[in-house]
Amino acid sequence: MSDRDSGPEAVRIGLVSVSDRASAGVYQDLGLPALKEWLQSALHNPITFVERLIPDEEAGISAALIELVDADCSLVLTTGGTGPAMRDVTPEATLAIAHKVMPGFGEQMRQISLNFVPTAILSRQVAVIRGKSLIINLPGQPKSIAQTLEGLKDDGGAVKVPGIFAAVPYCVDLIGGPYMETVDSVCKGFRPKAAQRPPRTGA
Repeated sequence: MSDRDSGPEAVRIGLVSVSDRASAGVYQDLGLPALKEWLQSALHNPITFVERLIPDEEAGISAALIELVDADCSLVLTTGGTGPAMRDVTPEATLAIAHKVMPGFGEQMRQISLNFVPTAILSRQVAVIRGKSLIINLPGQPKSIAQTLEGLKDDGGAVKVPGIFAAVPYCVDLIGGPYMETVDSVCKGFRPKAAQRPPRTGA
């Protein structure tokens, strides 16, 4: 049996929710469940999640990101802590441990959010590469998380503004990670033809 017959590759994904109050138990965290639900709907791959719920402390956020990269998470997604408030330090913590900065992700997230609220320009999400891991800061609200990952579609389901996740599988390919296979009805990953694998037997 070939690798293509055995199904999609397993993927290890790190999830970090940054919130002083949720991490202290003041209220229930909504970020981690929203991330897990969306990823499970968007990928055919079997996923192992490694989760962290931590306060808005720059050193602690940086340490958690390094820990998840070292735990072989090919993709690490954060939620929360990306606004202009004094306690919002997720972008700084992310940039501090970066090997490469990927500015296009943040640009596209703000472009998507501007279709809904003018205050999208206050968002400071960044994306970076550390080793063989892609790290992306996402918004804090579950609805905004889905919108930025999926993009905007018209009433017929056609994509009007691409979501950022369309570029994630190929980026992960390029840095040596597993081959992510998207559920196209949720968010179709784009790869150049030369980077596409043939469909799996029976798929």
